[in-house]
Formats: sequence, structure tokens, C-alpha cells
Amino acid sequence: MHRLLGGAALSALCAGSALAGGVERSSQSTAILFEQGTHAELTFGVVAPDVSGKQVGDIGFLGVQDGSSTGNVAGSYLSASAGFKTSLSDEIDVALIIDSPIGADVDYSEPLYLYGVGAGSQASIDSTALTALVRYKLPSNFSVFGGLRNQTTSGEVSLFTGYTMETTTESDLGYVVGAAWEKPEIAARVALTYNSSITHEFTATEGASTTTFSTENPQSVNLEFQTGVAADTLLFGSVRWVDWTNFDISPDGYAALTGGDSLVSYSEDSITYNLGLGRRFNETWSGALTLGYEEAQGGFAANLGPTDGYTSIGMAVSYTEGNMTITGGARYIWIGDAETESPLIPGATQGDFTDNNGVAVGVKMAYKF
Repeated sequence: MHRLLGGAALSALCAGSALAGGVERSSQSTAILFEQGTHAELTFGVVAPDVSGKQVGDIGFLGVQDGSSTGNVAGSYLSASAGFKTSLSDEIDVALIIDSPIGADVDYSEPLYLYGVGAGSQASIDSTALTALVRYKLPSNFSVFGGLRNQTTSGEVSLFTGYTMETTTESDLGYVVGAAWEKPEIAARVALTYNSSITHEFTATEGASTTTFSTENPQSVNLEFQTGVAADTLLFGSVRWVDWTNFDISPDGYAALTGGDSLVSYSEDSITYNLGLGRRFNETWSGALTLGYEEAQGGFAANLGPTDGYTSIGMAVSYTEGNMTITGGARYIWIGDAETESPLIPGATQGDFTDNNGVAVGVKMAYKF
């Protein structure tokens, strides 16, 4: 049951993390450590969000009109991850994971909306992380694990005001620690993982100037669990907290121009919940249904990330032939309504983003040696 249902559960959960809080694109799961024997996997996904809003208020001298649409500001993007796990002994397992923990791709181009004036406004964040983990098994089905994560990040932005910024690509280290308890006879497992923050010191080109600033990729805690509830049936889920209030992008030049404002910041942390039910139909086929939820925080959302919470439903199907398992998963996501703040009038609403949604699909190929 673990072999056939685990892939469906993980694939469906990963498809839903794409629109979680802040600029998150990976749930940083450590589930691969608990695969049996030597295991390799590749996951590919496509995320297609539809995030649009309306201008609030006329700005006559710029030709901006109340009620004008932003168009879809969140473009579709590809995601990919890979992992390898093996056992060094009966007590020691090791794993390598490569993924993209954070990312953003925002584009305002409609000229009747403030951020679309002139050349419009665009922003992107790219990251890649390599995580190395070691797990040590203790008596009574307990285990502890930990390791290092090297994360590489860069970003750039261009605003309707004429402000531009492009960072260097920086690589920095963080760490992972955790503990787990298992009861194999009922496929039960509870794993608690802490991911440390990672601070990047960027050099940025802001227009004609070169400046420096630091940004902290926030710390997080994952609680992942699963248990058999009937023959060939698995209940699974996760709770993830991310310290987004410590994530702040404030290049020196931008802060000087705006009197200390942040280019991107968040006023609340996020807690994301996922729950699923998996079923093995036979030795070849299994499937899973999942639900996801992240509570809206209220207040103003970032103009370069105008969403607030989500609800999702997903499904996945796995096919196993010999040592190979192929899983396909999809989620439909109802994106939470959000308001953004005017850059011209502090405390005033700039954009009203409602009735947005997204679709995420993915495929995972796993092989046991």
C-alpha cells in the first residue's frame, strides 16, 4: 500500500503548493526519505493561474480609469524537481532533492490600469535548491533526520514609474532538522520538519546605480502524516507554517525613492493545510483525492503578488509496472480575493482582485532499484 499510494499522495500535494502563501513554489517535503530501498523520482508540473483585478478610482493625468481590468497578471509556468534516496545501512538513509522553493512571474500590461501605464510593470523571482538529508533510525520506530540546503536565487523588476532593478545570483546555505515516528503494519507515519531561513546578500543594479540589500527566505515547519484507515486505503495530509513576515525585498534605491517602503513584504505568516484519501484498486492502479486550504490574511496584498489564500481540490492516479510507477495529478484552485494598496495614496485601495482561479497538473516518474 505504501508503494502504490505514496506517489499519488505526494504528486497531488505538490501540485497544490504552487499557489501557497508568499512566493512559495515548493512545500519542501522530506517524504522521499521514507521510501523503501533505493528510489529515484522526477516530477514535472504546469501551473496556469488566472489572476485579474480592476482599477479602483480614476487617475486622470495618467489616463487610468476606474473599473479598468488588469488582465491576467500571473503567467503560466513550469516546475520541476528530482530526488534520489538510498540506504547506507539498516539504520541510515540518505537523500538528495533538487527543487525551486520560491518563484514569481508577474506582468501588468493593460494601459488603463495604474501598474500597466507606459511599459507596464513586470517582476520575476527564480530559485533552485539542492538539499542533502541523512536519516538515522532509532528504536521503537522513531527516527531523526537533518541536512543542509543550498539555495540559489535571483530576481528582477521593472515598474511603470520607470524604476528598474536586477539582482545578482546568490547561493547561500540553510539547514533542515526533523523527527518521525512510524508504524509500518498500518502504514502510519508522522514527520515533523524544521527548515531554517536562508539569507541572501544581493548586489542590485537599480537604474544607473549599484546598491546592496539582504533578503531572508523564511523559516518554515512541516507536519506530514499518513495512516491506513482500511484495507488498501490511506489517509494522508500536511500542515505547513511559513514565516512570511520576515520576507522583505527592500533595495536601497527603491527605499530611498519611496521613503522606506518595501518593494515586496507580507504582514502575516501563512499556514497551509492539505488532506487526502488514497485507495489501491489492484496491484497496478491506485488513486487519491485531496483538499487544500490556506486562510486569507486580510489587509492589503502585494501589488506584485495580488492573491490571499486559496481552496483547492485535486486528484491523482498512479500506474505501477515492475519497479516503475508513473503518477499523474491535477488540482483546481480557487484563489482568495485580495486588495492591493495604491503606491500614490498610502492606505487607499489600488486594485480589487476577485473570482480568480488556477489549474495545476503534474506527472511524477519513480523507479525503485
